[in-house]
Amino acid sequence: MDKIRVIGGRKLSGNVTISGAKNAALPLMVASMLTADRLVLENVPDLADIKTMGDLLTTHGCKIDSLEKKNSLNQTLPKELSLQADRIDNATAGYDLVSRMRASILVLGPLLARIGSARVSLPGGCAIGTRPIDIHLSGLSQMGAEISLVDGYIEASVPTKLRGANISLPFPSVGATENLMMAAVLASGETRIKNAAREPEVVDLSKCLLKMGANISGIGSDDLIIEGKNILHGARHQVIPDRIEAGTYAMAAAITGGSINIVGADSDHLELPLEMLIRSGVTVSNTQDGINIAATRPIEATDISTNIYPGFPTDLQAQAMALMTIAKGTSAVTESIFENRFMHVPELARLGANISVKGGVAVVRGVEQLKGARLMATDLRASSSLVIAGLAAEGETVIDRVYHIDRGYERIEEKLSKIGAYITRETAS
Repeated sequence: MDKIRVIGGRKLSGNVTISGAKNAALPLMVASMLTADRLVLENVPDLADIKTMGDLLTTHGCKIDSLEKKNSLNQTLPKELSLQADRIDNATAGYDLVSRMRASILVLGPLLARIGSARVSLPGGCAIGTRPIDIHLSGLSQMGAEISLVDGYIEASVPTKLRGANISLPFPSVGATENLMMAAVLASGETRIKNAAREPEVVDLSKCLLKMGANISGIGSDDLIIEGKNILHGARHQVIPDRIEAGTYAMAAAITGGSINIVGADSDHLELPLEMLIRSGVTVSNTQDGINIAATRPIEATDISTNIYPGFPTDLQAQAMALMTIAKGTSAVTESIFENRFMHVPELARLGANISVKGGVAVVRGVEQLKGARLMATDLRASSSLVIAGLAAEGETVIDRVYHIDRGYERIEEKLSKIGAYITRETAS
C-alpha cells in the first residue's frame, strides 16, 4: 500500500486550484442512466471513486469516454466525461463494485425509473457510522416499487411505472434525496419530497436534471416538487467545485501559519467553516477567482458542532479538529451526524495531540507542538486530517493506507508541494 511522508514546519504559500466535487460528480454520472442520449460532464475529478462509479455504470451498459483537453500553455485541463446509456442491458449492481463505495446505491432509483427493475448489493464505503438505506427504500416503495432484501441484495421492481408520491424524509439524507429525485423525474405524476437535503451537491444535480428536461421546483429548499416526464434528453453540465477539498486546504494553510489563494472555491458553500476560521484568528477574504486564507497570528481555540447543511459539514470535522490541536486554549468538537467519526483521534494523539472523547464530544486542549509519528488512515476525511496535522508537526510523519485519501482528493501531494509543503508519496512495489 502507498504511504505519504510529510516533514512539517513549512508555511504554505501560493495558489491551489480546487477540483470538481466528488460528491456532486458521482450522482451526476448516475443521472446518465435516465436518458438514452449523451450526457457530458465537465470538471470531473480524477479519483478512485469516480473510476469505481464508471466501472459500475459500464456493467449496466453505459458507454463512457474520458476526454482530456489542454489549454494554450499545454496544461492539462480538468477531465470531461461523456456518458451514454442508450441501452441498459443489466439491472444488477454487483457486490464487488458496490461494496467499495456507498454512492453506488444511487443506481437504484434510475434503474427502476428507466427499466422497471433493479438488483443492487447492499452498499459499502467508509466505516464512519450507521448510514441506513431504509430512507431510500421507503421512498421508492411509496412510489410503487416492490422491494425485498435477498442474500445481501436489494431486489426491486415496478409492476407498471413509478408513480408520484408525497414523501416526507425522517432525516434530510443527501443520498436518499438524490435517489428519489432521479426516480421521480421519470415517474408518472407529481412527487413532493419534504425535508429534502439542501447541500450544494443536491442543487447541482437538480440543475443538471433541469438541463436534461426535468421539471423540478423548490431547488435549494427542503421542499422539492418534481413533475415526472416520459423522457429526458442529453445535456452538458459543469461539476461544481469541491467545497470539502477547499475547506481542507484552508485548514492546512491555517495550521501552518500560511497564506494561500484557493482558486475556484465558492465561499457561499463554506459559510460556517469560514466563520470558524475567522473566530480562530484566521483572515478570510474573497478574491476574483476564489478565497484567500491568511494565518498571521496564533490559532485560538474555537468550538465546532457539525450539523446538516447549511450547518458545519461533518466531512470537515476531522480537519478542523487537527487545526484545534495546536490552538491556544480548549475547544469542544461535537459530532452530531455520524456516531463513529472520531476514529482519527487516536492517530492525532500519536502526534502529541491532547484529546479526550466522551460520547459525541471531543475536548481538544491545544499543545504548543505536534511531533511526527507513524500513522494509519482510517477513512477518507480522517486521512486528510492526518496530513494537515503532519504539516504542523516537528519532524517526519508517515501515513499508511492512503488509498482512503485517493477516494476524495485529486493529486493531494502534488497540490500541497506546489504551495510549499514537503510531502511525498511512497508507492508500494
